[in-house]
Amino acid sequence: MVGYDAKADARSNSKLEVAVAGSVSGFVTRALISPLDVIKIRFQLQLERVCPSDPNAKYHGILQAAKQILQEEGPRAFWKGHVPAQILSIGYGAVQFLAFEELTELLYQANLYQTHQFSAHFVCGGLSAGTATLTVHPVDVLRTRLAAQGEPKIYSNLREAIRTMYRTEGPFVFYKGLTPTVIAIFPYAGLQFSCYRSLKRAYDWIMPPDGKQTGNLKNLLCGCGSGVISKTLTYPLDLFKKRLQVRGFEHARSAFGQVRSYRGLLDLAQQVLQHEGTRGFFKGLSPSLMKAALSTGFMFFWPLPPEAPPTRHGRGVSDPVHLSRARDMVTPAWGATRQDQELQAKRKAGPAQRSEAFAVRNKAEVRRVLSH
Repeated sequence: MVGYDAKADARSNSKLEVAVAGSVSGFVTRALISPLDVIKIRFQLQLERVCPSDPNAKYHGILQAAKQILQEEGPRAFWKGHVPAQILSIGYGAVQFLAFEELTELLYQANLYQTHQFSAHFVCGGLSAGTATLTVHPVDVLRTRLAAQGEPKIYSNLREAIRTMYRTEGPFVFYKGLTPTVIAIFPYAGLQFSCYRSLKRAYDWIMPPDGKQTGNLKNLLCGCGSGVISKTLTYPLDLFKKRLQVRGFEHARSAFGQVRSYRGLLDLAQQVLQHEGTRGFFKGLSPSLMKAALSTGFMFFWPLPPEAPPTRHGRGVSDPVHLSRARDMVTPAWGATRQDQELQAKRKAGPAQRSEAFAVRNKAEVRRVLSH
């Protein structure tokens, strides 16, 4: 489950479990997609066209770039900046998932609108990602610098990078590229969560549940789809962020081809359009989409497994059909205390009379499920 769900029962994950799940998913995902991330960053920073027809281009395709990086820098080059990238993924995943959980619960308790609507998940997803971005942006700058440098290295390790950047460029260097990041992160994460929810509904409509446990496959496919959609729509801002993050680092980029200085976000956008055309805004999109599909898919693929609801004999429901029916029909009363049941009923129904009728009807449904 991603986000607060008022219909969830005692099997729902706690806030700590949500944060841990977000961190673990970020850790595993980052280790798997790091080579694609390095290639994507190299493409984004290359001023020449990413195609074989440009003789001055160092990289002109994913396979060619991977082969050249392997020959020139060795296999470890695909994990350049991996330590700050892991810190970034763990911190970002924990803050984002926890903030999203808290925000969706807050909106539900305030009775503003239903938390399963597209707009609610868009707003909460954007705010949670914005909070996570402000928290871990300095680590993102460090990751970009380490992944962008070739051989010989300017920064030999993370500690030297922090010291050198702080000494030569000041403390604000760790927030370079923040403006396009903040602009992009709200629609990106908002679309990510809301599209994920919408794609899950579409998946259930196309392939109705038949009692088989296919939740992880559905999460993977819908997560991949939401990642591709959100990344494509916000990609130019990601390219702007990367180029602004390496401002003042041009000497380390001279071996890769042309270098160019930018005065700010608007000047950057104008120069890209003037010298590289509209296609310049989408350099590195192919590895980025592959990365987004895998990272978002795995992010939603690694949920904590729910415990089986108790039967009337005190044992968990092990039969997939019964488990599916129980999940569909069960109310917040399952596994909760009497006080929790009353609170959930009040939130759902509002007036006291409707709450009582709601609780009685749900108890009858629970008995009917357990009796089969």
